[in-house]
Amino acid sequence: MPSASETPTKQATAPERSLSQRMDALHRANAIRSQRAQLKKDLKASRKLIHQILLEPPDYVETAKVFDLLLHVPKYGRVKVNKVLTQCRISPSKTIGGLSQRQRSELVAMLRSR
Repeated sequence: MPSASETPTKQATAPERSLSQRMDALHRANAIRSQRAQLKKDLKASRKLIHQILLEPPDYVETAKVFDLLLHVPKYGRVKVNKVLTQCRISPSKTIGGLSQRQRSELVAMLRSR
């Protein structure tokens, strides 16, 4: 009987990707990062409203954290963002795309009332 150190272990590995596939993924990721950076600047400068982003999120925002976007809204710091998320029963690690309809509408209502 082989010992534990001799038993082969099976690990799930990512599928091999060609150089062109990796480069395409890198370009998509960079484009998303650039779009998010621009959105954060627009939120900070009040050129875009957080309500619109939450109600009709663009594709590049779906995987962004709600907490991170709210931090870029004027007059919202870590304490206020945590308070709002707690009141709406939303985890700080929740993504925009992962919000339920109840969470989304409750958050928008809370932000509009402030």
